[in-house]
Amino acid sequence: MSSLRNVSGHGQTHLIAATDYNQNPFASTHSLDHNPFDDPQPVNTSSDARLDAIRQREQDLERREQELNAKADHIRKHGRNNWPFFFPLIFHSIQDEIPEASRPLITRLYQLWLVLFVTLIVNLVACILILLSGVEDGGRDLGASIGYIFTITATSFLLWYRPIYNGYMKEQALYYYFFFFFCGFHLLFSIYMIIGVPSTGSAGLIRTIQMFSGHHWVAAVFCLIATIGWTLQGVGLAFYYRQIYSHHTAAGHTMEKAKSELATHGAKAYFTRG
Repeated sequence: MSSLRNVSGHGQTHLIAATDYNQNPFASTHSLDHNPFDDPQPVNTSSDARLDAIRQREQDLERREQELNAKADHIRKHGRNNWPFFFPLIFHSIQDEIPEASRPLITRLYQLWLVLFVTLIVNLVACILILLSGVEDGGRDLGASIGYIFTITATSFLLWYRPIYNGYMKEQALYYYFFFFFCGFHLLFSIYMIIGVPSTGSAGLIRTIQMFSGHHWVAAVFCLIATIGWTLQGVGLAFYYRQIYSHHTAAGHTMEKAKSELATHGAKAYFTRG
């Protein structure tokens, strides 16, 4: 270790460094065990982030495995059928079967069919309330509305929704003509239900006015909701009917082509997906 001391001589004072000769002059102030070219040690935050990412990936894989196992179990029990969910009878997957460009249209049609189903339920409740209000022919309305729940739900799905679903999936003319024919009848039926003629099972406009006039407020509200439902699904279907007809024309579908498909594939093709 070095130190400074004063030395006097010839009238001058000199500073002389006292040196510790036991010290290695080449010794480094840094440890030789440390490599200055090493990469800096990662901080704990990045290490924790990697662990979180790995943990998240493992959870995603586990969830995906559970989904695949559930699908496999469902296929073992019902085949590929997945609709309706409480008793699968058919396979229905817009995401898997409909071309991407047509998915929004088919999704809207399916939503309109769901609106129809909900409207039939509201219509039934409204007819029950009409009967309880003591209005004439309330029993006939209730009986017809019960029948609509089963017949209209099934026929609308099978005769106009399913054909256009298959039409866009397979792009075959026969399905489009099925849709145009039966959806046309459904549009006329919707107008009939919107009007709400007494004793026909419709809680439409006429019944709504009667309920409001008779101060049967609860029945009137349900009749109004049913009328709105019939109008919404009817107007929506009319709008998409025109859009589908334009697509059908642009695609070059003709009655001759539909007859040829029927002769080639037979009626069985209606019930198959391939």
